[in-house]
Amino acid sequence: MRGKLYRLTFVAALLPLTGCIGTIATIVTAPIKLVGGVVDVTVDTLTTSRDEADRNRGRAARKQEDRDQKAAKKRHEAEIEAARNARRRDRDR
Repeated sequence: MRGKLYRLTFVAALLPLTGCIGTIATIVTAPIKLVGGVVDVTVDTLTTSRDEADRNRGRAARKQEDRDQKAAKKRHEAEIEAARNARRRDRDR
């Protein structure tokens, strides 16, 4: 009889702890889930998809084209200015 009473008392004492066991399991697995999420984000951050690479190449090409156009415009303006200066020198002689 005493053995049954001890078992019944033990089971009765464990019943309120069932929620705690679920919480403990959540706490124990949380760091593992967190690290897994960080690894996914890190890998995604460190790798570049084909679409991203194409977009980046296109952006770089457009920027280079803009720089080339600005340089060509400056050269053209410098040539015009040199021609004006040459005409002024010729006129002043």
